[in-house]
Amino acid sequence: MRLLLDRERLLSWWDGKVHRLLIDIVVALMFSGAFAENPTPWQLGLAVVAGLGMLVRRRFPLIAVATSLLPLVFFSSPPPSWVALYTYARRHGATRSTWVVGFVIIGIGVGSEIIGQTGWSGFPMLVGIAVKSALYCVPGMLGLWLQQRQVMMAATRERIDRAERERALLAERAVGEERRRIARELHDVIAHRASVMSLQAGALTVHAKDEATADTAEIIRDNSAKALTELRGMLRVLREGPSDLTEAPAVHDIADLVRDAAETGIPVRLTMPDDLPETSGTTGRAAYRVVQEALTNAARHAPEAAVTVVVEAGDDLAVTVANGPSRPSPSSGAGYGLLGMRERVALAGGELEAGPTADGGFRVAAVLPLPESRTRS
Repeated sequence: MRLLLDRERLLSWWDGKVHRLLIDIVVALMFSGAFAENPTPWQLGLAVVAGLGMLVRRRFPLIAVATSLLPLVFFSSPPPSWVALYTYARRHGATRSTWVVGFVIIGIGVGSEIIGQTGWSGFPMLVGIAVKSALYCVPGMLGLWLQQRQVMMAATRERIDRAERERALLAERAVGEERRRIARELHDVIAHRASVMSLQAGALTVHAKDEATADTAEIIRDNSAKALTELRGMLRVLREGPSDLTEAPAVHDIADLVRDAAETGIPVRLTMPDDLPETSGTTGRAAYRVVQEALTNAARHAPEAAVTVVVEAGDDLAVTVANGPSRPSPSSGAGYGLLGMRERVALAGGELEAGPTADGGFRVAAVLPLPESRTRS
């Protein structure tokens, strides 16, 4: 790590990239004129100065311009000035300083060409001056084009990022509005109906003519109260966002669920260990809802069949609900119960199997993951 930081600090003039340093070394060697044929010591010295200027052109483009003017003035050598003009335009874009640097380099370059002529040759000389000027303009125009392209690409990326942020914000807002709408509907319809059921069942418990009717009414009232409590938790989640749902049922509540089902007349038997494993909220809710939906389906489709609920804890949490054969029931559903169970189990990272058994009954089996700490132990 320290070596990497040292390398980045040493290469900070080249944006920390080794390949950029290598490119600048190659450019300096090619365009400085240091390898010209039979150079004088004076020419070699100016070439070295121009090469050093090109070597630091990314960090100090103005130094590259200044050092490139020396071989241009004294020896009419334009390559270093081409590189310097390109670099300055590439870095600063179409600013006033770029135009000043361009006019200075072109003026000095064309002027040195004119001074170097032995005499006035008329139109051919004018054509040569025009060609020389165009050659000086090419690297400058290339640098300006690349700088504008970089600015446009950065602006395009910014627009795309902004559009994605706005789209995500609009989607989140739409989801929030829909959640609040669903919460209002649940509160105004289901919560109201459940409250009426609870009140009516409570009144029936008080005024029942026999004990069996009173017990049934009390079961209805108790389940209505529990449904209202869970519904309020769901409404809070819909309005305020995800939470831990501390009031939501868990694995240890399966015993109460089976007992309530038995009180309604379902012949159900539960097998569950006394020492229940620690589960996440998602796993506990999924196990409870699987048992709840399976008992509801058994009561609806096989009202007279015996039901067994088995909860086993090993490397995973296994929940099995099976009912025996029964006479066909006219009751039917929309088919969303099994779909909901599969979705809950999948969200918890488990697997669900549901289907008829060989004796004509029905079996629902879910395998849910336990925390990693328990699995490792």
